[in-house]
Amino acid sequence: MGTTTKLSFEEFRMLQENAAEELRYELDEGDLILTPSPTPRHNIVRYRLRRALTDFVQANDLGLVLDETDFRLLANAVRKPDVAFVAKDRMKDFDLDSTPIEGAPTLAVEVISQSNLAQDTAKKVRQYLAAGSQAVWLIYPALRLVEIHDKAGVRDVAEPGTINEQKLFTGATFSVSLTALFEDNPRR
Repeated sequence: MGTTTKLSFEEFRMLQENAAEELRYELDEGDLILTPSPTPRHNIVRYRLRRALTDFVQANDLGLVLDETDFRLLANAVRKPDVAFVAKDRMKDFDLDSTPIEGAPTLAVEVISQSNLAQDTAKKVRQYLAAGSQAVWLIYPALRLVEIHDKAGVRDVAEPGTINEQKLFTGATFSVSLTALFEDNPRR
């Protein structure tokens, strides 16, 4: 869990502009949260999913995949999902040189580490969905499990299962094996 301090959005924006690259902040309904550095396993899983999702999105011309990018979900809430997909139709007023991005990504992905508290994670999911995300994926490397949250509810996919998602991707189905995602060999 990070440390919290109350800030307005304007104060948060100024802090972000002056922060060192290695510092990671989120703004949670006015509370400034300094988030801990991710572990190597966290980064490996994030990278594998981002690579698979980016290849799929580019091949099907569906939009944009980002990682570690700020999204302003509420007037005083800025979240930085580990991976985000922004559908093409949400990109009409998109500014590639401005941060945070106003509004929610189509898909927000959070890789869950041991330091993440359940109540904080549940709050993030609610914020993403309330702000317009169509889905939030919570990836639990230690459990080798993915929770998929959307308007229909929550469903789990556990290893050796596969995520097969078509609701988010018009005319195409994204598929990724959890065995490949959670592979213990860091060089793959």
